[in-house]
Amino acid sequence: MTVHERVREEVERHADELWRISLLLHDKPELAFQEHLASAELVSALTAAQFEVEHGVASLPTAFRAHWGTGAPPRVALLLEYDALPGLGHACGHNLIATAGLGAALAVRYAMPDLAGTLMVIGTPAEEGGGGKVLELKAGVFDGIEAALMFHPGVHDWRYAPLTAQIEVGVRFHGRAAHPTGNPTEGIDALAALVQLFGALAMLRSRLPLGSHVQGIITEGGTATNIVPDLAEGRFGIRGLTTAARDDLVAQLTECAHGIARATGTTVDVWPASDGYQHVRDNAALSGAFAQHIAESGITLGEPTPGVFLGSSDIGDVSNTLPAIHPFVAIADADQSDHTPEFAAAAASPRGRAVMLAAARALADTAVDVLTRPDLLDRAWRDFHAAG
Repeated sequence: MTVHERVREEVERHADELWRISLLLHDKPELAFQEHLASAELVSALTAAQFEVEHGVASLPTAFRAHWGTGAPPRVALLLEYDALPGLGHACGHNLIATAGLGAALAVRYAMPDLAGTLMVIGTPAEEGGGGKVLELKAGVFDGIEAALMFHPGVHDWRYAPLTAQIEVGVRFHGRAAHPTGNPTEGIDALAALVQLFGALAMLRSRLPLGSHVQGIITEGGTATNIVPDLAEGRFGIRGLTTAARDDLVAQLTECAHGIARATGTTVDVWPASDGYQHVRDNAALSGAFAQHIAESGITLGEPTPGVFLGSSDIGDVSNTLPAIHPFVAIADADQSDHTPEFAAAAASPRGRAVMLAAARALADTAVDVLTRPDLLDRAWRDFHAAG
């Protein structure tokens, strides 16, 4: 029996337990950095399979890192997400991401009991807000890893994820308070300056390049209608097709804000209100291997639809640090969307179970390829540098 045949056998052997865990996470959703039940359940399964587990990595109580093997290269990591959305539960299907990664880990562990390299399993909290992977990267959790693998349930069957770079930016205008009738000439209206910024960005939006986007809200705009606001604050979500495009748009917003401040007599502060996420860098060698393996389960992955972008994720930062994959596999039809109650239901459906198990097999098979085929890992790194 080949190692890939043993992988299939092991996924089937663990299928019911994986689905039990998936439904448990789905029934008891936990928000970013609060995923104590999910983390404990996943760690328990890995510990029972004799993985060595480090708890609370990157100073995050619900993060973990486990490994099977010698600790020597090659080192491949399976990434598990398990946080939920406020009010919507697992409407992004992270319960399936967690158990597909867990299933792949168990399959490789039992299919390769004498593994010479290293299989890592990294628990990554707070993808939906907080950027657990970004924090883990900064803390060195990914140091020494040569490839990172995960999948994401969706409404498309795509070989890779066209996820954009994202960041939130805060803008605060300072003016001078005054009574609008008592001493109107002494006032400097900070809110009017902020409103002008919205107008300038509306004009800018019409000529933004593909994949770039800016959307803002007013978070503070004064305290009373008979006082000229001396302080006004907004927050802007900025996306770019690439991290460089995102940063260029941040620079344009900053330039607009300072120009408006000079024109209105206000002063302005502009600052990053979040760490942001980088764009996803596809790795053709690894995503191609995953697509080939999941095709054995009757799922054909194609290229993303041009011009369709599905948000941002902290996997972008990982993919700009080392070869990584983040394919989409549909658990609902293309006329639907994630982050909806309907998608949450799909994440606990028979179709969701079937996709989770198919993804677990494909992730395990891809991990086996990385661990046993130096040529694939070499191509993965060549693709990584070429994409950069």
